[in-house]
Amino acid sequence: MKKSIRNTILVAASAAMVTALSGCGQTTTTEQTKTPAKETKGPVTLTMEYNWSSPNVDNVLYKERIKKFEELNPDIKIEAQDIPSAQYRTKLRTEAAGNSMPDMFILFPGIEMEPYIAANVLMPIDEIMDNWKNILPQQALAGFNVNGKQYAIPTKMTFVDIVYYHKDMLAKAGFNEFPKTYASFLDLVKKLKDSGVTPMAIGNKNKWPMQSTFMSAVEDRITGSEFLTKVNKGEAKFTDAEYVKSLNVVSDLVKLDAFNPDINTMDEVQQQDYFLQKKAAMTMTSSTIDTKFRAGNTDKAAAENIGIALFPSVDGGKGDPTKSAGVIQYGIGLSKELNGAKKEAALKFLKYFYAPELYQNLMSKGIVVPAKVDMPADTSPYLKEMLKLTQNGSALVFDSVMHPSVKDAMENGIQAIITKQKTPEQIAKELQDAVDKSKK
Repeated sequence: MKKSIRNTILVAASAAMVTALSGCGQTTTTEQTKTPAKETKGPVTLTMEYNWSSPNVDNVLYKERIKKFEELNPDIKIEAQDIPSAQYRTKLRTEAAGNSMPDMFILFPGIEMEPYIAANVLMPIDEIMDNWKNILPQQALAGFNVNGKQYAIPTKMTFVDIVYYHKDMLAKAGFNEFPKTYASFLDLVKKLKDSGVTPMAIGNKNKWPMQSTFMSAVEDRITGSEFLTKVNKGEAKFTDAEYVKSLNVVSDLVKLDAFNPDINTMDEVQQQDYFLQKKAAMTMTSSTIDTKFRAGNTDKAAAENIGIALFPSVDGGKGDPTKSAGVIQYGIGLSKELNGAKKEAALKFLKYFYAPELYQNLMSKGIVVPAKVDMPADTSPYLKEMLKLTQNGSALVFDSVMHPSVKDAMENGIQAIITKQKTPEQIAKELQDAVDKSKK
């Protein structure tokens, strides 16, 4: 094994979206996690809900850590329920409203914390935060910190808007590199379509990909990174001309047949396979998928042929085209009802689950992390390329800052634009109506 190398990683933390160094940090140690717990009077069972059903490499790793924890702690059993991402948020909000939360559950940062804070169902974990004082900067924790209380720890930093493309397919269309401007991008789309190639594959069956992945990038290029925050403050409206322009990007691409015809019936996993089979020249999805596409791809030639890029600049746009839309993910929250042996077991689990080795293992799998840990010697060059692409700070992710009802309006609205049932202007009004209603 070569000596561990260190690298500087710029990450964003929740709605604040500020950067944090993920390089020179402490090395892996698991000794403290293997120390036997204090004896309890009997076995403890903790219920848990998570949305790790998709076959992403990090989801597999999280489940393996749960299993390993149970092996090291035979007196603690975790009864887990894996819920598809499309249904997860709704289920958890319903449980919060009914005061029927599981013992442990995945939380989302920023504005999505509000329903749980309002329902008073979360347990602060400030008493154990010293456990991460040397590896997790405050910027990385901010998304799960409300009114000075910490409610969860993030596992990874996800950039949601990465464009993946087959280099040879773009070259055949006359592009030896990814377009730098939107005008050039449209030219590429037209040339690919004219040659009989589907320009971009998107799996929008579950509605969130176009809302979170596509629009988070497009709106930032046109309106700038402060727009969504201003909407929440009442200082801007979705009906403003610049935002309508961002919705028109979807409409323009639909008119050019830029997307696969089954965009609204294909899910995100099918989208990934569709792209890998070269049925489309490009796709747009999260940085987490980079391992499947490249570092973990057994076809090394195919992996090397896949390039990564960010959505290009838009003429007259206010956004920085070098910013990628990013958010911290997978904080495990605890029910406020936990006490005694169950609380002790849950806190012990968090200390084990979020040990430094978690972040190093994730990096070894090609996942961007918000922690200051030594970069493993086996870190993929593809991860280093991803870090370089996303090093210039982060744009806001739509569903991390907008009220759930506004998110729903966006998701339904984008599908309506795709099916040509409604215009961008109509959807902009529906979005603003949802914002106004959420404030009443």
